[in-house]
Amino acid sequence: MGSFALVVIGFAASALGGMLGMAGGIFVVPLLAIAGGYPIRVAIAASLVSVIACSSAGAAPYLRAGLTNLRLAVVLESATALGAVCGVAVMGAIPVAVLFALFAAILILSAQQMFARRGEVVVEPAPTSDRLRLGVSTARLRLALVLMYGAGLISALLGIGSGVLKIPAMDTALRLPIKVSSATSNLMIGVTASASAGAYFLRGAIVPEVAAPVAIGSVVGALVGARFLIRLANDRLRILFVIVLVVLALLMVLGAAGVDVVRGAA
Repeated sequence: MGSFALVVIGFAASALGGMLGMAGGIFVVPLLAIAGGYPIRVAIAASLVSVIACSSAGAAPYLRAGLTNLRLAVVLESATALGAVCGVAVMGAIPVAVLFALFAAILILSAQQMFARRGEVVVEPAPTSDRLRLGVSTARLRLALVLMYGAGLISALLGIGSGVLKIPAMDTALRLPIKVSSATSNLMIGVTASASAGAYFLRGAIVPEVAAPVAIGSVVGALVGARFLIRLANDRLRILFVIVLVVLALLMVLGAAGVDVVRGAA
């Protein structure tokens, strides 16, 4: 596959991912593995690099728009990064089918929760978190930290961007507006991907000829996606995210059943 095609893949994946606040890594892996025919480890490594690029490019527009909760991102990312490191440590110890089935169940539950919250705009008061100025209650923060650890763990095990799990976690546990969840997730996913990418780099899985063009396309795509997210209505963004979750869940079910959807992308 030529460099231009790789740039296009990075752009398309990150434009959609950036619009949802979850980068395009979860789309890059199957595209590179199926359409490009690259080894799955090379596809995953390139995906992680593209996630870092997408997160870096999309962070500025969200910050300027005042959508990113920077303090909350720093606190939650500590749990996600720990989960990612633990995921790398136990990589290969958990059967692929089990991971796919678990991931599919989480996605379906997340989609149901997010769909049920359509039209909600009220954020719960957070009197016990005033000292940290996070804008969320301490009780909900504890739940969110547990969910973020799980997001980082599964992200590393499956080689995907953790935004697809972080956004539903923030939406469900913290009751944040969907745009705030998406923008805050975008800032966090680059750090999580960095924690996993180091392991792939040490193993020699990052191929510059593949990762570099994908990353270039990801930067441009992330900027385009960020503009759409800022302008998109909350309910439409929520429904679009639910659709993506359901499609991904179906792919994970097929993976659990042994159907080689992404050529063993686990």
